[in-house]
Amino acid sequence: MWVIKPFEELTARELHLIYKERVAVFVVEQNCPYQEVDDTDLVSIHFWKQAEDRLLAYARLIPELDNVRIGRVLVPQGERTHGYGQELMKVILEYAKTHFPGLPIHAQAQAYLQDFYASFGFRPVSDIYLEDDIPHIDMLIDSQNSQTESQNRQEEHRE
Repeated sequence: MWVIKPFEELTARELHLIYKERVAVFVVEQNCPYQEVDDTDLVSIHFWKQAEDRLLAYARLIPELDNVRIGRVLVPQGERTHGYGQELMKVILEYAKTHFPGLPIHAQAQAYLQDFYASFGFRPVSDIYLEDDIPHIDMLIDSQNSQTESQNRQEEHRE
């Protein structure tokens, strides 16, 4: 079951689980020392799936004036072959469509995941650049119509 909560509703245990896995993936696994916990968490909507005390997937959605941003998308190393990343993106995009209709959706993606994000209707809007020595690319879904078209394309590929 997917859990969706604004920061104010997170329990101490949930926040610990989220921060523990974010540091494990973004700081330790990627060997990238940076300020992982930031003030953006306070205004974000947090999405995750867990099994007992294990986080299976996580991301945050950041509402802004003229768009929403998806950030801190992760699936722990031991869970990466189960499709949790695809499930997570579907949940977040559906939430954005319902709660922020018509707003563009932005993602700062690691460059190697460009095709993954493109499969959900994101298109590149920047060249590849380094952030913390990791190649990234900015991607965007212009409108909810693009999202719907992308979901239709995904369903066609499965048939």
